Amino acid sequence: MEDQSTNKEPPGENKRLLISSDLATPIYGLFGLGILYTLYVAHQIVLPIILAVMTSLLLSPLVKKAYVKWRVPRMISSLVFVLLVLAGIVGITLAVATPALKWVEEVPQGISRLLVGESEISRQIARVSESAEQVEKSVEELSESERQQPTTVVLQTDSWRNQLMAKARNGIAGLALALALTYFLLVSGDRLIKNFVRQLPIDQRKTVLRITHDSQHQIAQYLGVLGLSNLAVGTTTGLICWAVGLPDPAVWGLVAGLARFIPYLGVILSISMLTIVSAISLDEFWMMAIAPLGFLGLTTLVGFFIEPWIHGFRMAINPVIIFVSIFFWGWLWGPVGVLLAVPLMTVIQVVLKQIPKLRPVYKVIAR
Repeated sequence: MEDQSTNKEPPGENKRLLISSDLATPIYGLFGLGILYTLYVAHQIVLPIILAVMTSLLLSPLVKKAYVKWRVPRMISSLVFVLLVLAGIVGITLAVATPALKWVEEVPQGISRLLVGESEISRQIARVSESAEQVEKSVEELSESERQQPTTVVLQTDSWRNQLMAKARNGIAGLALALALTYFLLVSGDRLIKNFVRQLPIDQRKTVLRITHDSQHQIAQYLGVLGLSNLAVGTTTGLICWAVGLPDPAVWGLVAGLARFIPYLGVILSISMLTIVSAISLDEFWMMAIAPLGFLGLTTLVGFFIEPWIHGFRMAINPVIIFVSIFFWGWLWGPVGVLLAVPLMTVIQVVLKQIPKLRPVYKVIAR
């Protein structure tokens, strides 16, 4: 009897374990929601940090190679690469900003000329407008007795230029913070990782180092190969625009090449942009179709022969997950989130694949 009584566990302990296991899932869910809310609210701080980490992962192999092969100090090589990144961003911005602002002002006028000109589209729109006016007149005659004088309300709002300038100032501040942090990560990031790894158990050190190495390798390959393919697509698109007589052909080629860094949505955006510019600038219908159809055929050709190879070593994640991630990060962080969606999924894929407890999640989202 004494042995049986001693082997019995206290009833409170089983109850405590049951309660903790039942509360595990809700607690993890609340923790995840808390992280998402923090990422949304603190995006002005979080985004520069993530940009700096991604950029340092991309440039770190180059800094190491410069030190090992040519004995260039890390401080000098890191500064050179950061300045090159800054020069590239400034150059692209200056090349695109002025024509983009000009076209933003000219597009409404061009569409108006297109719609009110002598074309089948304008005639169909004119018929619809006449029918709508007749319906409006009939409705006005029926409700004329109950009609009251409308009150004009004037809303004081900032112009789109002022809003654009405010966002540009915030973007410049975030970019400066990201580049400064990138420099320090390139100079001292390896030392920080080593100090962090030393504090972990021995069986976890290799996993952390493997995740860091694989992330650098995957992102460098992804951006390198995709950058070369997009350069070819952008150059060819610019030549097509020049051949058909579109204004600013180099700008449209540059925008088309950069937009392809955004999977799916970038191609749709480029086709829409080329269609609008061609319709406004050209007179013949068959000439209008050359640039957008040429870009569509070119990007399809590249997608069939080059993109499968890129996706083969970059990630083996279901395209549905990639598509959803683009919308998710875009909703969370706007256009910057859309650009970061695929690199973030690359890092997330590496983490899920290397950690045994998270590997089932990787198997669920894999192709």
